[in-house]
This record gives sequence, structure tokens and C-alpha cells, in this order.
Amino acid sequence: VYQAANKQVAEDALLDLEEKWGKQYPVVIASWQNNWEKLSEYFKYDQGIRKIIYTTAAAAANAVEGYHRQVRKVTKTKGVFPSDMALLKLIYLASKNISKKWVQPMQNWGQILQQLAIHFEGRVPLGLW
Repeated sequence: VYQAANKQVAEDALLDLEEKWGKQYPVVIASWQNNWEKLSEYFKYDQGIRKIIYTTAAAAANAVEGYHRQVRKVTKTKGVFPSDMALLKLIYLASKNISKKWVQPMQNWGQILQQLAIHFEGRVPLGLW
């Protein structure tokens, strides 16, 4: 629903969601429908801004799980570690690689920042970026 191209496509996806899961999760679907005007507000923004909103919320909710998944990806291919220290070193190196992603700039950040400055005129200090 959130990754739809526009609000109309998202509304269609919400109807599909209700059709598929409505009987199993009626409270969840009702919550979406009752709060749709608030939930769909972000469709007024361009795709770049919507991606920031969507991925920031997901990243905040899943930061620990994401880190764990990345470490597990590195360690699951190894059958046995010769020592605990070998495992710790591998996790340390994986952590260093994972942390590089935390500081990488957002793709197309300059363009997104300009869009934010238009939507929130006077509230985005462009000189700081």
C-alpha cells in the first residue's frame, strides 16, 4: 500500500488487502480504513520524500533486527569456528561493514532536499547542507 505510485493506486491496494486479509485481521483493516486520510497524507510528496518517510520508519522499527540479519548472513555460511575469538573477529569485521551503511548519504539527497524546501518553505535551512 505505502509503496504505491499514488494515492489512488494505494486505495486500490488497500481494497485488495481487505479482500485478502479482512476476515483474518478485521481490526487491522478497520484501523487502516478509519485512519486512511491521515495514513495517506504522504502521497502528496514526491517519490524521493516518500521513500525517506517509508524507509526511515522501517529502519527505526527494525534497526536491531536488521543488524542481526546482517551478522547472521555473514556467520551462517561458516560451519565451524576454530575458536570463540575467530567468531568475535568475524562479527567485529561484519559490524564495521554494516556501520558504513549508516553514514552513507541518501541517494539523490540534493534533489530531495530541494523538494523538502518547497514543501516546508522557511523550515528547511538549505545553507546547512
